[in-house]
Amino acid sequence: MTIEVRPATVFEDVKTMVGPKRPDASVCWCLAYRIPSKENAALVGPARGERVAALMACEPVGVLAYDGDEVVGWAAVAPRAKTTFARSRTIPRVDDRDVWSVWCIRVRPGHRGKGISHPLLEGAVAYARAQGAPAIEGYPVDNRGAKVDSTMAYVGTRALFEGAGFRHVADTSSVISGFPRVLMQLELA
Repeated sequence: MTIEVRPATVFEDVKTMVGPKRPDASVCWCLAYRIPSKENAALVGPARGERVAALMACEPVGVLAYDGDEVVGWAAVAPRAKTTFARSRTIPRVDDRDVWSVWCIRVRPGHRGKGISHPLLEGAVAYARAQGAPAIEGYPVDNRGAKVDSTMAYVGTRALFEGAGFRHVADTSSVISGFPRVLMQLELA
């Protein structure tokens, strides 16, 4: 299996990874950290996908992993200033640089357990670097090897980020699935 990671420019592939099975469902679409919470809460059903399409008209909204022609993974990555992490009360801001954030790593069912999250995170890093980011941050759980519920595993684990060269720079007051989240950062410049 050879995984190729590319900027997320194909709407149907983004929809496959983060969109609903039913068109009227109000699933995440990976908007929770990308847009203000009031706007996120107000968007329901097809309006959520329409918002993602509008964002994609301006720039890629993340990166996608492909096994051949089949999309198998997703990572949300963008400048921190364009996310809610820029003003989070639970995830600290450790510097004033224009760092990027990677906050969602998702592998499709049927493809999990094959190590796809590793090249996916590496692809998010490569994309941020190509866009001139001085550093990239992630906010994974520090699960110390314990199993993380699959519905909450989207933030990644500290071990995944450490394996990609990120270092722990701060603790947070955010907790997901009973595990504390940590702020991990990788210098790119």
